[in-house]
Amino acid sequence: MPRIVKVELWQVNLAPPVPRSDAIQSFVVQETPMLRISCDDGLQGTGYSYTIGTGGSSVMALLEHHLAPKLIGRDPDDIEAIWKDLFFYTHATAVGAITALALAAIDTALWDVRCKRTQLPLHKAAGGAQERVAMYSTEGGWLHLSPEQLVRQSLEAKAQGFKGVKIKVGRPHVSEDMARLSAVRAAVGDAFEIMIDANQCFTVGEAIRRARHYERLDIAWFEEPLPAEDLAGHQRLAQSTSLPIAVGESIYSLQHFREYLQRGACSIVQADVARIGGITPWLKVAHLAESFNVPICPHFLMELHLGLCAAVPNAPWVEYIPQLDSITTSGMASDGGFAIPSDAPGLGIAWDWAAIESLALRSAVI
Repeated sequence: MPRIVKVELWQVNLAPPVPRSDAIQSFVVQETPMLRISCDDGLQGTGYSYTIGTGGSSVMALLEHHLAPKLIGRDPDDIEAIWKDLFFYTHATAVGAITALALAAIDTALWDVRCKRTQLPLHKAAGGAQERVAMYSTEGGWLHLSPEQLVRQSLEAKAQGFKGVKIKVGRPHVSEDMARLSAVRAAVGDAFEIMIDANQCFTVGEAIRRARHYERLDIAWFEEPLPAEDLAGHQRLAQSTSLPIAVGESIYSLQHFREYLQRGACSIVQADVARIGGITPWLKVAHLAESFNVPICPHFLMELHLGLCAAVPNAPWVEYIPQLDSITTSGMASDGGFAIPSDAPGLGIAWDWAAIESLALRSAVI
């Protein structure tokens, strides 16, 4: 059986293509911890995760000093066993973001090896449910933009074939949110989807109040209206509005998703493959949601999520928000507003190793 003989680490910082702001923060830089494992049969697999400006060095330290050394000598096909072993090894720092982001870098690399060994693309190895997935654009809609700018960008996205756009909400007064959203709705028409994202900025009462206003515009979903830890608040909000409530980018465990679904506190889950700890737990969340007849519409990391969305039957959307263009040699394929998963064995990401080496702030070899 094959064995892992080497682990290489890099941290690559990527600037966002456009200024990104929401109700609580700005996206300053994508810190990208990357991990490549080499096996004694010559196969290599690459994984990664991300932060939006803080914590990257902590993820790297956890990988370098604690998790990566545990991979040496392991069979890379034991993906489930390795995930469980590393999770329990770091039980003092789990469940949480830093540990999940580190586990995701490892787990995605292991899946890359598995796909290459079986000569299958990710979307086939993990399920093979869909040949294409509709795209909505998030590379616009930011909170600092004027209504005129939002309208222009939304019309451009529609002309490019996107099936919807995401607009940030959380301006000081609901009337400001409504002015922005109403302008976009009037411009794009009723058949074009508008998703809204509050980035956890509201209290329960304010979220209920604003939802009553947003309902008039037939919003596709109301994303992260409350802090992710406020399960009861989401349950109360979901019971008070006709808007689909979407949560998940700030949830770090399968069990937390189970609680949301069991209590009817959301109607869309947005598990992020990096923040949930990798492909292995992401697929569990997707199938858990399927058992509740709930869709999964993942957050960010479109290059990786495309293969996962195409792998499962309940993923209707891929979020278009490019970030890897400067360290890859080819982009995500699309046709008529639908993203097309790669047929190449592996994760479907064509890394530019020269660019990665030149941009790396930190590196290590285990």
